[in-house]
Amino acid sequence: MTDDTTATRAEGVNRDRRKRQRSLKLFLRDILIIFVVAVLVSFLIKTFLIRSFYIPSGSMENTLQINDRIVVNELEPNLVPISHGDVVVFRDPGGWLPPKVTTPQNPLAAAVDWALSVVGLSASDSDDHLIKRVIGLPGDHVTCCNTLGQLSVNGVPIKEPYILLPAGETNASHPFDVVVPKGDLWVLGDNRWRSQDSSLNQGLPGKGFVPITDVVGRAVLISWPVSRWSVLDDYPGVFAGVGETKK
Repeated sequence: MTDDTTATRAEGVNRDRRKRQRSLKLFLRDILIIFVVAVLVSFLIKTFLIRSFYIPSGSMENTLQINDRIVVNELEPNLVPISHGDVVVFRDPGGWLPPKVTTPQNPLAAAVDWALSVVGLSASDSDDHLIKRVIGLPGDHVTCCNTLGQLSVNGVPIKEPYILLPAGETNASHPFDVVVPKGDLWVLGDNRWRSQDSSLNQGLPGKGFVPITDVVGRAVLISWPVSRWSVLDDYPGVFAGVGETKK
């Protein structure tokens, strides 16, 4: 074998090695680009379209169970108006929730949780929010309770098939007679006697009202566990006769 033949073969081997290295770099570059684009798209979806929350309490039973995961439509109320019967997630208006107790978390777990929260796959801030059903819109006159234990919206008693009540109790844990101010909501939990809702928080500075600006979005479906996959009903028939209000 001549020196020229050996040199030619060595050059071929080196050329093949460079091609493989270039192909590997291109592959890694493409993977990185795909990952970055996926994270960006997920971030935009979480910020402007949908978001995940888990249910930490039984205040919405039996509609929602503890540890259910829900998907929230963040287009409501910014682009889509809130309606009677909607199940909405909102930030604490002030004093509805007890002070949050922070638990130590190792740095790796905290970093992973933060990364997942950025793309909407973690619901680490669910304990900072509440979820209730909208009963009163701005301008509504909402009262409870009549002789049958029902609440009324604009003078119209409503029959609520979604609520969970102790035997013999009325449809609210505390009586109320309010007109919902402009820009606010009146909300109640479906588990009426075990819910930190508007009726229970009438003594706070906000008088039990929830500013629409505090609403994160409307809960549209249960995403987990699989056995409970379902779309959340806003029961339009329940509120069909309550009339129009000034928004």
